[in-house]
Amino acid sequence: MLFYFRYMKKQIILLLILIIGLDSFSQVSTSQIAKDKKMDWWREARFGMFIHWGVYAVPAGNYHGFQQKKGGAEWIMNRMKIPVSEYQGYAKEFNPVKFNADEWVKMAKDAGMKYIVITAKHHDGFAMFKSGASKWNIVDATPYGKDILKQLAAACKKQGIKLGFYYSQAQDWNNPGGAAARKLMAEGWPNPDSSLVDAFTKANSGHWDPLQTKATMAKYIDNVAVQQVKELLTNYGDVAVLWWDTPTNMTDEFAGKLDSLLKLQPEIITNDRLKRPNYPGDFKTPEQKIPNLSELDGKDWETCMTMNKTWGFNSNDHNWKSSETLIRNLIDITSKGGNYLLNIGPKADGEFPQESIERLKEIGSWMKINAEAIYGTHASGLKPVSWGRFTQKENGQNSTLYVSIFNWPSDKKLRIEGLTNEIQTTSLLSNGQKLKSIRSADILTIDLPENATDKIATVIKLEIKGKLENIVSTEYKKKMKTGELD
Repeated sequence: MLFYFRYMKKQIILLLILIIGLDSFSQVSTSQIAKDKKMDWWREARFGMFIHWGVYAVPAGNYHGFQQKKGGAEWIMNRMKIPVSEYQGYAKEFNPVKFNADEWVKMAKDAGMKYIVITAKHHDGFAMFKSGASKWNIVDATPYGKDILKQLAAACKKQGIKLGFYYSQAQDWNNPGGAAARKLMAEGWPNPDSSLVDAFTKANSGHWDPLQTKATMAKYIDNVAVQQVKELLTNYGDVAVLWWDTPTNMTDEFAGKLDSLLKLQPEIITNDRLKRPNYPGDFKTPEQKIPNLSELDGKDWETCMTMNKTWGFNSNDHNWKSSETLIRNLIDITSKGGNYLLNIGPKADGEFPQESIERLKEIGSWMKINAEAIYGTHASGLKPVSWGRFTQKENGQNSTLYVSIFNWPSDKKLRIEGLTNEIQTTSLLSNGQKLKSIRSADILTIDLPENATDKIATVIKLEIKGKLENIVSTEYKKKMKTGELD
């Protein structure tokens, strides 16, 4: 009898463990389903516009005749150790009368972008919106006197573009108590008191002006950051993204206060920069780089990148990426399952730099023909090749593979290794022209026209029988794992 009771006790314990395990699995599964639903639009979009704009557009990388050569122009206050009172004087010159929200949103939309993320507040603490938490904002501190975000929110809603806000939750060089990165004075900046300023900076956790230390960071979080994030999530309709940046001196307690505000926008998604590692957000944010396949871990990610070298407008930065580079970046990122957040740094008068406008138009021209190879596509399971990239999507029980060709083969034959399923149709995406393809063992050879239809990237569309996970051969997958394809 004793043996029986011990046996039953063990069975009951095992049953309870099983029930608890199933419940935990169910909760994880439900949570993942909810996240997937929330992320659907973002994964479909693949392409967005980043906007870095604030009073730093007034000095535009220049201070007392010195040109800022390192770091983004939006960092000029920190890099030059500009006193708070002097920097605030730039707000009196910030009067963006040429700003037109409808035009900005239309340029983004025409370029094929599906969402916009703008700096609601960068590290200089200047709010681009009306704020009751600090008078250091565009309505109260500038001759312009209007809420930029209100106008942008209305234009995005009208044109069907998602709107997100960048918010510097920790670094704030104007509102007392905000954190400051411990960067020394810009190299070559001829400040006669540079050694004293750097000494003060080292001794005061990155601050260089006593006005910055007039409050604790705890008070800054409670009185400025929490209040402003609450304003952003309350006063501008649906907010698609909250893009935190630089968790300098952040604690889990501070992060928890900000994170709890997200309930005001249940469908909002966030990045991974609130406070690492306990607040991972919904997506990772490689900056100014495109990850290699070996760096990816299956999590959602978004590369943010400038068109030239700087985020904020710098009148001295003429090192612009070509439209070819930007378009191929978009294809490369999409082929690896990521999003591309491409930055614009508007001028102080509210206009986009002409170089940015030209590139947006050229990207838009390519997207008008080839967007099908970008929106809603996923990584293909095929390794990037020297001549191009692959994206794919499911089409019912079948799959569509998009082959973006950067370098047109001299023999007019495109060879793709690894596809195992039946190819139903092969055609040019631009005009639907059917192409001949022949399979030999594990190699598909496509006969191409004499010339590329697009010198930047010509897209071939393959309709393939079978679902995504089954179209790449087992042998090819083995080669991927062993590095034979590197």
